[in-house]
Amino acid sequence: MTNFGSVFDWDYRYAPNPHTGNRTMPMARGKVVGGSGAVNALVWVRGHSSDYDGWAAAGNQGWDYASVLPHFKQAEDWEDGRSAFRRAGGPIRVERAKDLHPVAQALIDSGLSYGMPYLDDINTPEPLGVGPVSMNIRDGKRWNSWHGYLKPLLGVPRLTLVTSAHVRRLTMSGSRCTGVEFAHNGQVRRVRVSGEVVLSAGAVDSPRLLMLSGIGPADDLRRLDIETVTDLPGVGRNLQEHPLVAGLCFQPRQTLPPFNNNLEGSTFFWKSGSGLPSCDLMFVAIQIPYVSLAVSRACPPPPDAFSILPGLMRVESRGHLRLLSADPCGDLEIQPNLLTEQADVEALSAGVELGMDIAAQPPYRKLIRRRVAPHRPMNRRRTRAFLRAATMPYQHAVGTCAMGTGSEAVVDSRLRVHGIDGLRVADASIMPSITSANTNAPSVMIGEVAARLLTACSSATPPKAHAHHCA
Repeated sequence: MTNFGSVFDWDYRYAPNPHTGNRTMPMARGKVVGGSGAVNALVWVRGHSSDYDGWAAAGNQGWDYASVLPHFKQAEDWEDGRSAFRRAGGPIRVERAKDLHPVAQALIDSGLSYGMPYLDDINTPEPLGVGPVSMNIRDGKRWNSWHGYLKPLLGVPRLTLVTSAHVRRLTMSGSRCTGVEFAHNGQVRRVRVSGEVVLSAGAVDSPRLLMLSGIGPADDLRRLDIETVTDLPGVGRNLQEHPLVAGLCFQPRQTLPPFNNNLEGSTFFWKSGSGLPSCDLMFVAIQIPYVSLAVSRACPPPPDAFSILPGLMRVESRGHLRLLSADPCGDLEIQPNLLTEQADVEALSAGVELGMDIAAQPPYRKLIRRRVAPHRPMNRRRTRAFLRAATMPYQHAVGTCAMGTGSEAVVDSRLRVHGIDGLRVADASIMPSITSANTNAPSVMIGEVAARLLTACSSATPPKAHAHHCA
């Protein structure tokens, strides 16, 4: 967590929202080769198969679970080896959390006590239950896309890696993307491509760069004196984020051992209501007092406290991202609109109640001396009020360049930007709906799909020179 707010973080902020107490909230994005996978929680989980079947049903052919599973497997080096759902030998190392901390072990034991099934592998097609997290770790150290994909290719003549560079905009000739413009060592430089540009700047900077280049909502661009190349109203819209309740906090009976497994180690997937077709809640236990600033002011936690965090994975609320300036380094309005939909409030309220039930199970009762927050008994009305103060973003922004065929779609099912030649987007921004778990693994899968699409395109119509991909 020390990565957040560091020199390795773009350190964006989510705009205030009355539904979450008008708080400005952090939005961490990796400012380092390897992207947000270099600063995240190391969790590798695909989500539910219905996530991808839903993408396909919305008009995105080839993105159903059966179609994307080979791409998930292609990325993996799973510690248990090859199976029907896993692969060994891929670029991204995946291991179970080991030597579980008492806080993490108690989450598993309490979930089992509650009646949850045990999940030996959380990357099953339909996860339901509790178990150790899958993490991107090799030999006790973080392992991400830099280690698995890029570092082994340094020195290959076809690859040029430029660091400490800031992409300012895409260059255009009519409706064709011809290259990129970027700042480096105090100079503005341009690279022209003969093939395609692939934009992989994430759910914040991919839509930002499209809009700076004249691709986006025409009315918004006109207000900033940006010439419109293509009127794509969906650019920057459809922002989705997982809300996380940073507020169930407990003091242990005795001194706990040192932190491990990046403060986590276990998780569970469960339903906020028995009638739901699949899980919409994902919980983690954190080995520190991880609470929002508002909760910490009302209920100051002791330094040895720990937290149980309910997260809502299937959200109805939608937000947006807007340019506030035509300056490539100018301010943005990033509004996730957390908890604006009542369905999200009800589901997350049920999650808080479930969290308190889990904390009341015998394994946690043995561990807990007292409850720090919430500091008094909760009814549904108090729970909703508590949510407004305790909800934080899970740092899983997606959807701002959504894939699809409708009026607000930005890319098609082959990741090509609608109305623009020679330009694709390949990152979490293309997700039409957020996955029901951490977004790290699905983002890597999207990269794998993009690689296959580019390979197929190159084989069919070889470019005159190598395309330059900007990230």
